[in-house]
Order: sequence, then structure tokens, then C-alpha cells
Amino acid sequence: MNARVHGEPRHLGRRILITLLVVMVLLGGLAAAGAVLWSSYGAQVSQALGWTSNDYEGEGHGETIVVVTSGEIGEDVANSLEEAGVVKTSEAFYELLLAQEPAVEFMPGSYRLRLEMSAQAALDALQDPANRMAFTAMIPEGKTVAQTLEIVSAGADIPLEELEAAAADPAAFDLPPGVSSLEGWLFPATYEFEGDTTGAEAVATLVNQQKAVLDEFGVPLEDRERVLNIAAMVQREAGRAEDFGKVARVIQNRLDQGMKLQMDSTAQYGMGQHEDGSVWSTDEALADDNPWNTYVHEGLPKGPIANPGRDAIAAALNPEPGDWLYFVAIDLDTGESVFSKTNEEHEAAVQRLNEWCAANPGKGC
Repeated sequence: MNARVHGEPRHLGRRILITLLVVMVLLGGLAAAGAVLWSSYGAQVSQALGWTSNDYEGEGHGETIVVVTSGEIGEDVANSLEEAGVVKTSEAFYELLLAQEPAVEFMPGSYRLRLEMSAQAALDALQDPANRMAFTAMIPEGKTVAQTLEIVSAGADIPLEELEAAAADPAAFDLPPGVSSLEGWLFPATYEFEGDTTGAEAVATLVNQQKAVLDEFGVPLEDRERVLNIAAMVQREAGRAEDFGKVARVIQNRLDQGMKLQMDSTAQYGMGQHEDGSVWSTDEALADDNPWNTYVHEGLPKGPIANPGRDAIAAALNPEPGDWLYFVAIDLDTGESVFSKTNEEHEAAVQRLNEWCAANPGKGC
């Protein structure tokens, strides 16, 4: 009897301990799940509940340049401001813009703005002629020839038709034999032009700068189109500069193994769908039999699909060591990508992208 009387508390204590452990595990699981959900939805929930603002305060700091091209609408300008880090969200700027009476019209050109400005401060700055940079064009990496010429026209006040006519004659720019397009050959940078610069002179300035960069890297004349071809895909595919070398390695590994490159950027370029901002390619683009589509054709595309910058060219020349064959972006806000050696690993990474897209509708998915 005494044994039973003294033994029951020990069993009871064990049951209580087990129960507490189970509760702790459950609470820990809920906390982990909550952390995952908050990482995906936290910013949206916080803004929706009014805990945080979707707008910065004040006049901002530092300096950046934003380009407004001819034909852009308010939503385009809002997106450019967010991408450049000028405003916190495109929505804050666009809502402010829609409330203006009379409606605001933006003059094409390059504007000197600050980082982390309030939407109102950014709008005021864009309407101040003093912030418009005369005869200056800031060309981002990864733009096509057509996009680049629009930026030069807007910034340098050169008629677009004049620039297009000059670019239509690649033979005038002393390119390597066999090069039939300026795609890839217009180096992205910030350029200051004289007021009387002609279209041909402006295009030559960009081409000569790309040649100078290739000279700097010691790229032989016969290899230049191939290097720019690979660099252009690296520029368009990689979400972060730190991944350029890995993307270049995936391209080289797939070429070495006789695999189709299957780069969405090439399918989109071949169908003229590279400006829609989506990470996904349409079925029509993936199946189209154009010479740039690396889903259909083996080897490199017909030519470069964009104008790469210095870092992408460096990556094309010196890919990072590794045996990856696949990669996919898993966070379109940060550009984070997962690189995989097997198709099974890649499919798991694609599922992570699908989950991110489900949690972030309207963000390029």
C-alpha cells in the first residue's frame, strides 16, 4: 500500500512533464509557423492595419537618378521610383499622383532625386525643372537597344528617329565580322552629351565605351559577340549581382553537357515579351521557333538579348566554380535564387517560388 501511495505522485509528475513538453513543442511549432507567415505577409499586414506606413517621411538622403521616357504613364513612373529606392512603395506615390488636380504630366528626361523621399517630396522634385539633368542619360544594365535609345532620346533631347536610324546600321560602328545588330554593344552607364550631339554620335559613344570595357578585359575580337551573348543572359537572369558568376557557370555547364539552356529571358526576348515584368514565360513564347529561344534551340541564342554591364561581362569571362545545372528565383523582392545540381532539387526550389508568388500576388509572378 505504501508503495502505491508513494508511487502515484511519480507517475503523475511524469505525465505532467510529458504534457508540458507536448505543449511546448506545439507552441514552438506555432511560433515557427507564425514566423514563416509573418516573413511572407508581415509587411502587408502591418501596412493594412496601420502599424507601419507605406510612405517615407521627409526629403530623403543621398542621390540617385531616375529616367522618365516618352510615353510612360504615372504607374510606370511610380514603379521606377520604387525600384530606384526613391519612394517606399509605388502605391503611395501613385495614389498621391491620382489625387492631383490638374493631372500631372512628366517631361521625359533624367532626374536627380534622393533616396527614401516621401511621395510628396518625390512628386515635388519631379516637377522642379532644376532636378532635370540636361543632355544626360542614365542607362541601366540589361536594357535592350530599343529601350536604351528611348532613354538616350529622353535624356539627351535627341530625336528618337535619329537614334534608331543610326542604330539600324551596325556596319557603321566597326564591329567584329558577322555582328548584325547593336544588341549587347551599347554599354550601360551615365552619359553627358553636348547640346548639338547627333544620333550617330550618341550611339557611337555607347558602342565605343563597350569596346573599351572589352579591351580592358582583354577579350579577343573573335570572342566578343559570344562573351556579350552570355553576359546578356547573365544580366537578365540573375536577380542579384552576387549570383552573376553562378548563373554564368550554369550556362557553361549546360553548354558543356549538350543541354538546352532553357533561359526564360531568351524566350521572352524572341517574342518581344521581355518588358512585362513577369518571371514566367508564356507557353507561346516557350514554344516559338525563333533563333533566340533556347527552349527550342540548342546552344547560344542568335545574339545578345540585352546590353550587359561590367559585372555581367566579368562573370561571363570567369564563371564561379560549381556543378549547378539549374537555378530559379525564390524571392522576387530580394532577387534571391536557389542553384541546384539535380532536377529534383530544382523542382523543390520552384515550389518555393510558387509559394512566394501565392503570398505576394502582383509582384512579377
